[in-house]
Amino acid sequence: MKAIFSFWKKYSFLVLLAMIVASLFDFRFALAAIFCMLSPIVISLFAGRFWCGNLCPRGNFFDRLMRKIAAKRPVPRFFKSIPFRLAVFAFMMTMFALGIRKNWGNLAGIGFVFYRMIVVTTLVGIVFSFIWNERAWCSFCPMGSAAALISRLRKHPSPITVTEKCISCGKCARACPMKLHPAQYKGGIVKESDCLRCGKCVEVCPKNAVSF
Repeated sequence: MKAIFSFWKKYSFLVLLAMIVASLFDFRFALAAIFCMLSPIVISLFAGRFWCGNLCPRGNFFDRLMRKIAAKRPVPRFFKSIPFRLAVFAFMMTMFALGIRKNWGNLAGIGFVFYRMIVVTTLVGIVFSFIWNERAWCSFCPMGSAAALISRLRKHPSPITVTEKCISCGKCARACPMKLHPAQYKGGIVKESDCLRCGKCVEVCPKNAVSF
């Protein structure tokens, strides 16, 4: 199981690319995107935004491909604000619902609604990668925002902790795809609902002060 998880975490971006290409021949392939819409919500009930940091094909695309050429600037605080995220969520869900209603009974038509949403939001994420960083889109992704809200309301097992061994070197903050600062929680639990639980902060800590 560990080998499968490791393989998926490295190459799941190929699923995104394959679905985009396959859907050009038959939009019904894009219906698979419903899995990517529901999974972050379900998983957030038990493990916060774990889906976003470890299983999301688009997140993997940003990490594996865009990170090499993306800017290294933090996104504006406005992007992470609740009003902005609610506005993005409401707008996208409204457009999505109207599209589904218009094409009800036509699987290809509904598939096109999913396809359009996938391609447009991915392109937005790519553009924002060049302006800010590779995970800029994830700061206000509708499904990610919903998962973050659920994560904030629930307490999860195996939280990320930062021990007193932390020397505040800043490596964890630089490695974090969401530009969070685990070191500020030295001696306690990282209380960030947007934490993707990707483990990058754990990997780079020179003192092994950060752990699940």
